[in-house]
Amino acid sequence: MTPTASMVISGVSGWLSGARAAENANGPADAIARQNMLQLIHLRWIAVLGQVVTILAVHFSLGFKVPLAAMMLVLAGLVALNLFSLLRLKRDAPLGPYDLFAALALDALALTAQLYFSGGATNPFTTLYLLHVILGAVLLEAWATWAIVALTTFCFVMLLSFNRPIIASGLSDQAFFDLFLMGMLLGIVLDALLLVTFVGRINANLRRHDARLAELRQRAAEETHIVRMGLLASGAAHELGTPLATLDVILGDWRRMPIFAGNPELAQELEDMRGEVRRCKSIVTGVLMSAGEARGGEVRVSTLRAFMDEVAGEWRATRGDQALVYETDLVAKTPIAAESTLKQVIHNVLDNALEASPGAVRLWVGASEGWLRIEVDDDGPGFTDETLENFGAPYNSTKGRAGGGLGLFLVVNVLRKLGGAARAENRAEGGARVVLTLPLAALEIEDGRDA
Repeated sequence: MTPTASMVISGVSGWLSGARAAENANGPADAIARQNMLQLIHLRWIAVLGQVVTILAVHFSLGFKVPLAAMMLVLAGLVALNLFSLLRLKRDAPLGPYDLFAALALDALALTAQLYFSGGATNPFTTLYLLHVILGAVLLEAWATWAIVALTTFCFVMLLSFNRPIIASGLSDQAFFDLFLMGMLLGIVLDALLLVTFVGRINANLRRHDARLAELRQRAAEETHIVRMGLLASGAAHELGTPLATLDVILGDWRRMPIFAGNPELAQELEDMRGEVRRCKSIVTGVLMSAGEARGGEVRVSTLRAFMDEVAGEWRATRGDQALVYETDLVAKTPIAAESTLKQVIHNVLDNALEASPGAVRLWVGASEGWLRIEVDDDGPGFTDETLENFGAPYNSTKGRAGGGLGLFLVVNVLRKLGGAARAENRAEGGARVVLTLPLAALEIEDGRDA
C-alpha cells in the first residue's frame, strides 16, 4: 500500500471515533453494520488510489489511449460517495438494510463505467465483479445478494453488447495477448488479496458481535439469578422477623426470673444471647431495607475515610478477636453516601479471607485518579486455576458445600452495578488477593442536600 493510501485510511479511522456514540446508542446490530460500512469505505479508498495509478500507467507507459477525463470523473464520483458514507456514519440514525446494498451497487456501476472506457468485456479486470458478489453474500441479506448477482450480470452483458475496444499503438498481437494474460493474473491476485483481507475483517466483526451477545445473555442470566436470590432473602427476612421478636421478648422476661437474677454467670450468658438476637434483627432489617432500595432511606452522609474505618471496625467487632491488619492512605475528606451494600461486599470478601486464613487477614484501601481500590490479602492456600478462570461465576467454590461461591458472585455483580470490577490472584509469597475497584463518582455526593 502506498504512503498516500496509509494516510487516507488513517484519516478514515479517525472518523470512526466520532461515530462511537451512535454505535453504542443503536445497539450491537447497528454497530456491526457501521463497522462493515467502514470496511467498504476502506476498500473504496484503495480502489480509487489503485485505479489512479493503473490508469496513468496504462495511458502514459503502455501506450493505451483511454479517456482520462471521463475515467477521472468516475473516480471523483467514488471519492464523493466515500465522503457521503463517512458523513452517514456520523449520523445517529441506524444503518438500514438498503445502505450496504446501495454502497455495493454503486461500486459495481462505477466499475462498469471504468471497464467500458478501458476495453469493455475484454478488460482482464472484469474478474473484480466477483469481489462485489462475494462481499454481497457476506454482508447482505439473501434478496440483496441475488440483486447484486443480477446487477453484475446485467452490467457484464451491457459491456458485451456495447463493447468499446481499447486502442494500443505500437503493440503486436502477441504483446497485446501477453498483457491481457498479465492483467488477468493481476486481477485474480487482487481479488484474492482483497477478499482474504476484508472478509477476514468482516468475520472478525461478526465474532465480536457474537461474543457481545453471549456476554449480554450471560449477564441477563446472572441478573435473573440475583433477583431470585433477592426475593428469597427478602421473604426469609420477613419470616424471621416474628420469631426473632418473640425470642427477644422471652429473653427479656427470663432476665427478671430469680434464677438468672441470682446467678451472675447465667445473667451474663443471657445478655449475650439477647445481644446476638438484636444483631440478627439488625441484619434482617438491613436485608429488608436493601430490598427496598437502600439509597432511599438507609444511606448516610459520611466521608470516604470514615466509612472505610467504620467498615473495618464493624467487621472486627462482630468477628471476635480475629486478626485484621487494616491500612489506608486515604487523607482527603471526600464526602460520600455510606452505601450499606458496599459494606456488605467488603465484609463478604473479608469473611472468605478469614475462612481461608484464620490467622491473618489484611485490608488495604487507597484512592487515586478518581478510583477507589480495596485489596484483601490472606495467607491461605490460594485459588485454584479453575477458580481464578471462573472468578465471580455462581457456585464456583472449592469449599465443597452447597451454595459455595455465591458470596463472590454477588460481590462481582454489585461492583459491576456501581461501575467497578473485582479480580482475584495468587500472591507470589503465598496466599490470595482479591482486588476491588470502583469509581469514586459512584459514591460521591455534591452536598448535603443531594444526600
